[in-house]
Amino acid sequence: MEQKTELEKKYEERIIRILSKDIEGKMKIYPGLTNIKGVSWGLSNAVCKILKIDKNRKIGSLTNEEIKKISDFIKNPKVPKYLINRRSDFETGEDKHLTGSDLDLKTEFDIKRLKKIKSYRGYRHMSGLPTRGQRTRSNFRKNRRKGTGIKKKQKEHKPVYQGGKK
Repeated sequence: MEQKTELEKKYEERIIRILSKDIEGKMKIYPGLTNIKGVSWGLSNAVCKILKIDKNRKIGSLTNEEIKKISDFIKNPKVPKYLINRRSDFETGEDKHLTGSDLDLKTEFDIKRLKKIKSYRGYRHMSGLPTRGQRTRSNFRKNRRKGTGIKKKQKEHKPVYQGGKK
């Protein structure tokens, strides 16, 4: 079994904060970046390739400059269009990449807009049903409970003899 050096142990104990998300130092960079909301496996791979960072390095071994480079790149990625998560934005029409709470807010506003204009998808969101054409006969059941079936057997009560005449 390999002995870990003092430096590796130190890296594993660190917690790195990238774009307001804490990532354990013992994770590798490639899967570690996907913990950030809005960063997919494809974008994580692109970050490693474009910034020339080894994917298999521990995330705890990153320097402050490298962390700053990664966070700046994720905020404004220079990658192909298909890796960006907000293509042709509804309001501005430009291509953006959103992460963290910005992504949550935009998604929430999009759903509110669909409900407000009373589109089909808006109605599906309102009623808590799937919006992308799945069948609902067996899945998407609400209020799941244990099926009413076998009742527990009750113990039969034997009359207790209290003495005396009947």
